[in-house]
Amino acid sequence: MIDSSPAAQRRSAWRLSQVAVGCSLLALAAAAQAQTQTQTLDTVTVAGIRKGIEDAISVKKNADAIVESISAEDIGKLPDVSIAESIARLPGLSAQRVAGRAQVISVRGLSPDFATTLLNGRELVSTGDNRSVEFDQYPSELLSGVTIYKTPDAGLVGQGLSGTIDMLTVRPLNFGSRVVSLNARGQHNSLGSAANASANGNRFSASYIDQFANKTVGVAIGFAHQETPMQENQVGLYEPWKKESRPGVQAGSFVSDGIKALRRTGKTERDGVMGTVEFRPFKQWTSVVDGFWSKAKQVDTANQFELNLQYNGNWPCNPACNWTQSSTNANGTQTGGTITNVYPLVRGMYNKREDEITAAGWNNKLSLDNGITVVADVHFSKAKRNELSLENNSQLSPVGGVPYDTVKLDFSGSGFSSIMPSLSYSDPSKLFLRGTIYGSGYGKVPRVEDELNGFKLSSNIPLASPLAGLISDFDIGLSYVDRSKKKRQPEGNINVGAQGDTIVASDLQYGLVDLGFAGLGKIPSWNVPGAVDRYMSFKPTDTESYLVSKAWDVQEKTTTAFLRANIDSSFAGVPMRGNLGLQMVSVEQSSRANYWDGTAATGQQVKPVTDGKTVTDVLPSMNLAFSLSDDQTLRLAVARQMARPRVDQLRSALDFGIDKATGKPGASGGNAQLDPWIANAFDVSYEKYFGSKAYVAAAAFYKDLKSYIYTQSNQSYDFSKFVAGYVPPAGSPAALTTGTYTAPYNGQGGKLKGVELSASMPLSLLSKSLNGFGLIASASFNSSNIKVKDPESASSVGDDFITLPGLSKRVYNLTAYYERDGFEARISQRKRSDFIGEIGNFNGNRTLRYVVGESIVDLQLGYTFNQGMAKGLNLVFQVNNLGDDAYRTYAGTKDRPLEYLKWGRSYLIGAGYKF
Repeated sequence: MIDSSPAAQRRSAWRLSQVAVGCSLLALAAAAQAQTQTQTLDTVTVAGIRKGIEDAISVKKNADAIVESISAEDIGKLPDVSIAESIARLPGLSAQRVAGRAQVISVRGLSPDFATTLLNGRELVSTGDNRSVEFDQYPSELLSGVTIYKTPDAGLVGQGLSGTIDMLTVRPLNFGSRVVSLNARGQHNSLGSAANASANGNRFSASYIDQFANKTVGVAIGFAHQETPMQENQVGLYEPWKKESRPGVQAGSFVSDGIKALRRTGKTERDGVMGTVEFRPFKQWTSVVDGFWSKAKQVDTANQFELNLQYNGNWPCNPACNWTQSSTNANGTQTGGTITNVYPLVRGMYNKREDEITAAGWNNKLSLDNGITVVADVHFSKAKRNELSLENNSQLSPVGGVPYDTVKLDFSGSGFSSIMPSLSYSDPSKLFLRGTIYGSGYGKVPRVEDELNGFKLSSNIPLASPLAGLISDFDIGLSYVDRSKKKRQPEGNINVGAQGDTIVASDLQYGLVDLGFAGLGKIPSWNVPGAVDRYMSFKPTDTESYLVSKAWDVQEKTTTAFLRANIDSSFAGVPMRGNLGLQMVSVEQSSRANYWDGTAATGQQVKPVTDGKTVTDVLPSMNLAFSLSDDQTLRLAVARQMARPRVDQLRSALDFGIDKATGKPGASGGNAQLDPWIANAFDVSYEKYFGSKAYVAAAAFYKDLKSYIYTQSNQSYDFSKFVAGYVPPAGSPAALTTGTYTAPYNGQGGKLKGVELSASMPLSLLSKSLNGFGLIASASFNSSNIKVKDPESASSVGDDFITLPGLSKRVYNLTAYYERDGFEARISQRKRSDFIGEIGNFNGNRTLRYVVGESIVDLQLGYTFNQGMAKGLNLVFQVNNLGDDAYRTYAGTKDRPLEYLKWGRSYLIGAGYKF
């Protein structure tokens, strides 16, 4: 939320290298500066692309902190289909794709764990296990803009360590008249329809803004609906790649235990509603009530062919799974061959996820006669996630002899690996639901609830005369937030019913899906929930010994007090503005859960465990902006920054046991005693503006993280409360009071630094012949010496130290646009280098992957009628992921692939009407 204190109001093809980007931006600035020395910038009313750009530049220019901004080009019209895609185009930010959509955001090379997200200045809940917000749950049509604070100030409550992302909805009294906006688009995925899922989708939105009672009451209402096809082609290999002897494979080769190919089909539906009532009966008092609601439903099925290379009913294979014509590259990685005596599966992997988010707030601002301003804000947000995962496993019938297959495999590090079986798997009447290596099926029913209640009181106190010649006014405030998050995850086997092994009836069949991209033919797809209901039994539970610790509650009660002195002065004759302040944050963190004690008597094995503590941190900060000549600004910022631990890391749940031979206890789980991430940070930014039309900027940042949270083993953990009452079996020693506890701990931190170059320039500043053309470009270069371990992800990233998750060393963004006489054209690219990303595995747990850098190109064409009967009508055509860029992960080196996915291109065509 931008500072609105009185003092602040007064201050009101694409292959880029580091050298090329730096030189291009400097040359652009020099040319524009030379041009503007001989011409006066025109002052005109702008709309469309230029309006969004100029509004965003104004926010950046007038802020005291170092910020980036996105502003809507018009009501209900941010520049991208997804708010995450718009955010990811800003300097120093990058996105990770999930199901083909930009979903989570990394700020300045740090994972989403380090950033916080606000809605209208208020902290938000999330539907995941952690704090990071999934941005595709927030319709871009319902937002007026986004501000990203790269440096904190004492008055910014709920701030993150890497940055703070504040999503903003409209304020109706900021508009001079009634506005109605309608938008509708059809969508098509280039992979086409498959199974029971269409390749077509749609999205439409409506917004209404009006003012009443002599513009003392304003109302804004918005609705957005989206139905997005989900189509995916994927080949994945089992992790880990390991050195292991295999018959017919060169000794010492790295090999994988299995491979799968799948076509995922389904759709995502999302509805969102935004409402705001603003009341300003007189100039001194403004009262705003705003609300947001979003509900999303995603249903998809992975129609999958899978092959275990070590198990064919026996482990290891019997008869032996022998390789012929096996090849190994110079790096010691097996790259293919032909394997015999394997027993493939055809699987249906169904997932349904329903998310609901509700947020509301009431803000009152009162200006007193003595110039003091008082603000009171109360807010609430709640998120719920309900999920259902079901699995069906089928094979060719073993009756009369197991139909072992011979399969030719080619493992590719740069494309789809290929699987070429000798037998056919396309006839559904020959595939039986049955007990396989993975049973006949497995299912889960995870649930997450996250609720947050809070209030904030603050006051701006002006000074009659500047204090020490620097400070013009003070902000003082108090905030309290009570947040609780809980997770439950019942699960269990899906067993074939009394009828025994069975085919899936024709009325449950969807048809064949084509896995030709992986060298396979076609395989059946079917109604997985229907098959479970008709042929199988599924009784999920969370009381089994291995499931008890998957349920947990975490609560945080956070009190924040702040004092901020606002600076409006000069230094050595140079105008200087900014702020200097202190924020004290006290968090009472606690967790409740159960654990399984296998040493206890039957019926008493499930025991409660609670843990927690109070953590207090003092966070000083300073932001200074020096207004140099020729519309130049130099910014300096120094701060102590904080990010709360992941919520799931704060769980008290654990898996516990005692070694009967030694009496030594051991456990693994969460840690409710964690301290937050803390960093000392320094930022500097140079910005050259050309009014509000253009800017060129160069920024650098340095963060010294005092600790980093990652999983470690404490060899001397005190288990006294867990072993009390333990009775050893006959002949076994008594329990020791100390043992090994593996959990997240605050470990060694390190340094993170980076440089960010950015520019936004209409090319008419260089030459009037280029009127209508423009460029937006940025390049970020990051580095860090922080090394962490993640034992839970050892099978994919290894058990040694790894680089900082989320860190891409290079991030580039480039947008070229043309807008004139109603015509609009824009092509954008966002590009990032390799990084370690985060995904959810089948167990529902977070796991890390090496992710190959990607380059995503989007195209948009449009025309707006500015006169005549069609005035206000806008036509638009868009292509997302124009180059059909793949999502690739690997284990250690790129010749050891894990996943290779393609989600296809998305085409959208539609119209909007504003009146």
